[in-house]
Amino acid sequence: MNFERKNLTDNKLLDLYKRLLKPRLIEEKMLILIRQGKVSKWFSGIGQEAISVGITAVLDQDEYILPMHRNLGVFTGRNIPLFRLFSQWQGKANGFTKGRDRSFHFGTQEYKIIGMISHLGPQLGIADGIALANKLKKNGKVTAVFTGEGATSEGDFHEALNIASVWDLPVLFVIENNGYGLSTPTSEQYRCENLADKGIGYGMESHIIDGNNILEIFEELTEIVASMRINPRPVLLEFKTFRMRGHEEASGTKYVPKELMDMWAEKDPVETFKRYLIKLNILTTFQDETWRSEIINEIDENLLKVDAEPDIIANYDTELNDVYKEYDFDEVIPSSDLEKIRFIDAISQGLKQSMLKHDNLIIMGQDIAEYGGAFKITDGFVKTFGKERIINTPICESAVVSAGMGLSINGFKAIVEMQFADFVSTGFNPIVNLLAKSHYRWGEKADVVIRMPCGGGSQAGPFHSQTNEAWFTKTPGLKVVYPAFPYDAKGLLASSINDPNPILFFEHKQLYRSIYQEVPIQYYTLPLGKAILLNEGNDITIIAFGIAVHWAIETLELNPQISADLIDLRTLQPLDKDTIYRSVKKTNKVILLQEDTLFGGISSDISAIIMEECFEYLDGPVKRVTSLDSPIPFTKTLEDQFLPKSRFEKALIDLLKY
Repeated sequence: MNFERKNLTDNKLLDLYKRLLKPRLIEEKMLILIRQGKVSKWFSGIGQEAISVGITAVLDQDEYILPMHRNLGVFTGRNIPLFRLFSQWQGKANGFTKGRDRSFHFGTQEYKIIGMISHLGPQLGIADGIALANKLKKNGKVTAVFTGEGATSEGDFHEALNIASVWDLPVLFVIENNGYGLSTPTSEQYRCENLADKGIGYGMESHIIDGNNILEIFEELTEIVASMRINPRPVLLEFKTFRMRGHEEASGTKYVPKELMDMWAEKDPVETFKRYLIKLNILTTFQDETWRSEIINEIDENLLKVDAEPDIIANYDTELNDVYKEYDFDEVIPSSDLEKIRFIDAISQGLKQSMLKHDNLIIMGQDIAEYGGAFKITDGFVKTFGKERIINTPICESAVVSAGMGLSINGFKAIVEMQFADFVSTGFNPIVNLLAKSHYRWGEKADVVIRMPCGGGSQAGPFHSQTNEAWFTKTPGLKVVYPAFPYDAKGLLASSINDPNPILFFEHKQLYRSIYQEVPIQYYTLPLGKAILLNEGNDITIIAFGIAVHWAIETLELNPQISADLIDLRTLQPLDKDTIYRSVKKTNKVILLQEDTLFGGISSDISAIIMEECFEYLDGPVKRVTSLDSPIPFTKTLEDQFLPKSRFEKALIDLLKY
């Protein structure tokens, strides 16, 4: 291997060697422990330590790094105490996830490391968001994110690189090309000669670097990073390296030809660099043995410390209380100055006033800047707030949601507008696996609101008409808000933006320009998780949300003889069970009306909890009236048949007669 020290001092060379040595010796110990059954799983980075070590050595301590399974050198390079790492791997309390996730699936703001999830791809979008925050702060910071050659096939990879290039984000995209994705060789992963060539398609600078040569990595990255701090831009790096162990230890390496293993063994980044330093008389064998002994003693001492640490004791309250970040509702009382506005105006006002309140609030979405959004809700916002805060995005929902998480990590609030709620399916993974789980897993908030224009009634067909709240109400860690009136929409949106937890905010398109209400002119907030009783009666309880509330009101107006409690849920998660129970215990009959289809809808869960908690008070079956269990159709006659509005009156009267 060709090492060139250039202007590096002896002390710097020795420092790099010690940085390489520590993760290698920890890994060797882990391999012993896994054979002894003392560690459950291990993803080895033996043979590619130079990449993690080199990049970490180049970046400042306050610059974010987003590593993956095999990047132990990032964690040791940031000087995380070993007992905390070992405690994490053993599922003990001194780790970073309270035993809720394993290995390197964690982050730590203290050390500016953001760990991966198993779905790999969202990591790259998070880096975009962190880098966007740095660019907005004008702090000259660079973000580094790791991925393997296998994950470059994921859509998130392409989305994240495209966004970074279009927005000139200072991100180092680090590809560790180690030959195999589990057992699948690179020849079956991609057809281009080099993964660095993909940078051309994004107009992105790219480099190929020897991933086993610590000096080449350190020298080239020092120059690249210095340039990025002056001229913020993304850079794609392909590190040619090799994974000397299996994907994880149980996998083995039998699928790798022996001659290939032998070839890369000769390129071992630790041993080759050691020989180079000894040849230059910079390192002695005695010094090397001394350092190895010191590191091994440190490892053993910290393992003993973790062995003595008690196992985590399971506690219901602890687990449930950590699903959401604790948030004290900041009540702002509505003023008496009112104006009659539409639902859409209330949303627009809520956004604008929140943008004025929070100077760290960013709105991202397709066509939301100069065009003002598909429904013109952000019309004029660019003139007021500028394109740095009202950001048009490419059509790549997944990476944009992940970028929202990155903004949150780096001190911003993010709103992501789905042009239509239907399109959230292409951003589904980061919402349910990243945003929803981050606080529970490692205590990191996801201060992101996803706006969801939804619903049928406009003959828009099966891809622009869904009301898909049930996809998210069942996902722990998400909050779901679904207002039916302008007053609620404005106040609940303000509260959703204040809340540091991830929130899906549903806005029914048919309500945008059809519903008017007297709404306070100034900024105000309403509590999440509180339903409202719109009508009081004694004979039956009607539970609805969104446009279904208006269908219920119309039905009651046509049938003044019906004495009914009408509950508008407003928030679906968390659900106001107390209001539901009080009403059901009074009226003894209940009917649920929702626009979503029947099977698996939230009305099914509400029906179940009523049966469990209020069964002895019921004088009839709990009735659900919903859309047909089919995709929503286009033609008006078919859509009218699909929606439950026409069936609700009969179902209500039949239940009253029961």
